[in-house]
Amino acid sequence: MLIERLAIYASGVRSGQRKLVETMSVEFPSIQSVTRSAITRRHALGVLGGVAGALGAGVVSSWAATDDAADDVLSEGAVLRDPDIPVAGNPNGDVTIVEYFDYNCPYCRKLAPELAQVVFDDGKVRMIFKDWPILGPVSVYASKIALATKYQNKFAEAHEALMNTSSRITESRIRELLAEAKIDVDRATRDLEAHGADIDRVLKRNGEQAKAFGFRGTPSFIVGKFRVPGILTMAQFDQAIADARKAAKAKK
Repeated sequence: MLIERLAIYASGVRSGQRKLVETMSVEFPSIQSVTRSAITRRHALGVLGGVAGALGAGVVSSWAATDDAADDVLSEGAVLRDPDIPVAGNPNGDVTIVEYFDYNCPYCRKLAPELAQVVFDDGKVRMIFKDWPILGPVSVYASKIALATKYQNKFAEAHEALMNTSSRITESRIRELLAEAKIDVDRATRDLEAHGADIDRVLKRNGEQAKAFGFRGTPSFIVGKFRVPGILTMAQFDQAIADARKAAKAKK
């Protein structure tokens, strides 16, 4: 079964400030075992879609799901270890957090420093930022140019620069922020032109995964094998990470 159990993270949150977030544990198929009868986006949406609607999470996407995704859209390798997306945090960490985000999402920006602190304090978390630009053409441009900076090994700096701004970004403001972060914007532009097809494929995969998991908006997360369609507090992230480790050990 795709879904193994339903859990709620609420520990460590003060009374009156508690935000309950439903999370679902998912069982990824191995890349080798994915067949036409295995997980598809339609199946995943049918199983998971009902849960996401109950969550008050982030910005709601207007993208509609389609039925032409590859059957391995939810494979563990595709979700947790996409070779075309740089790894932040500890590359050798024992738990992976995947964030589906939009650079123009205010909830993503507000959460960014807290999530960074959680990853830093833990020290054993692989952090994967998956661009899911659902808020318009500027979001798409931001995602593409940020991904293009990886070719000069500046993705982390680009991500931080675009996340740390307090106002809605424009294309000109994006270039200013990247330049202020000591990124060669002209080279990033050239790399975007040279590698545009590869970057488009990354964004397509990210979008297919987000919709297959039934995510309704940004930010949304995978923590280990837990599906988290919404915002967590720092304490809840700590608990989710601990539970992910516990679940992984229980399966060994």
